[in-house]
Amino acid sequence: MAFEITKVDVWAGEMEDRPGTLARKLDAVTQAGANLDFVIARRQPDKPGTGVVFLAPLQGAEQTGAARSAGIQKAAGLRSIRIVGPDRPGLGATIAKTVGQAGINMRGLSAAAVGDRCVTYIAFESDEDAAKAIQVLAPALA
Repeated sequence: MAFEITKVDVWAGEMEDRPGTLARKLDAVTQAGANLDFVIARRQPDKPGTGVVFLAPLQGAEQTGAARSAGIQKAAGLRSIRIVGPDRPGLGATIAKTVGQAGINMRGLSAAAVGDRCVTYIAFESDEDAAKAIQVLAPALA
């Protein structure tokens, strides 16, 4: 089973740190047809009373319009890739080592495994770094 490595737009929005706020934001995009496979929400320690949500993917005008209406925008300055494939011991270390040895700085990494499959999202500062990461990871994960 091969790995699929693709560029992906991550969307982000600030929100009140109150019960139900995240549910309303997610409901807005799912009602527009989004099938999200990536959601991270957390408080913002430097801004008490607020949180932030990151999500992907959004496709088409209806979904992106619903996101914008809910205060969620394409994350500025955040270039991301998505890696999907078989899980195996040491995979995260292999990914981090390969990217680091190529001189690419990761802005963030989120990963999860379910059964024998895994998904990893990596954020970079530039499109060039994201493209270079795809280039070095493809053979390393083959």
